[in-house]
Amino acid sequence: MPYTYDYPHPAVSVDIAIFTIRNDELNVLLIKRAEAPFRGEWALPGGFVQMQESLGAAAERELLEETGVSGVYLEQLYTFGQPDRDPRERVITVAYYALIPSDQVELRAASDAEGVGWFSVERLPELAFDHPEILETAMDRLAAKVEYSTIALQLMPAAFTLTELQNLYEQVRREPIDKRNFRKKILALDVIEATGEERREGPHRPAKLYRVIDRSRVDVIK
Repeated sequence: MPYTYDYPHPAVSVDIAIFTIRNDELNVLLIKRAEAPFRGEWALPGGFVQMQESLGAAAERELLEETGVSGVYLEQLYTFGQPDRDPRERVITVAYYALIPSDQVELRAASDAEGVGWFSVERLPELAFDHPEILETAMDRLAAKVEYSTIALQLMPAAFTLTELQNLYEQVRREPIDKRNFRKKILALDVIEATGEERREGPHRPAKLYRVIDRSRVDVIK
């Protein structure tokens, strides 16, 4: 027999902030809503948690259903519960985030989304609900993560220059980094090594190419 309660129950949803680097810029994955409220507006992927579903399972399901993305490790970010955050009813949302290589996923919009795509965090469309706040919180968490972990190396190709790696860190942290100190710190971690090859970057002299020594040693978001 189901339990009965004499007080109201808020609905629970999940929202997911997925980040990547595209064209040397930090990007976030957004969906274009196909249903009211905010129909036709852009938002983070997400939706309501089903009765027999865990929060993590709901986040994975909604991400797959709305974007076609699967197999991503999602870390729980924060819970957002302002009473007026959703015009339909009282909704508390649990946000998740992840950092992934964009070339390893094939995006597709599902039935409850008119579109899906990557957007530079510097040139975002107007976002539905309180998703600007959720996104800002996720970006702050991600910036803090790269300070003490090697998660940024998840996004690097098989061979890369130190300039390319520094640009990635600057995009995530949203601030310039001293070149000398960055290179000294990243090389001291002993997680990358020179390939013995070089790449010419514009009119400058060729730059050394590096690779991740052992990708199983690279930190993931967790």
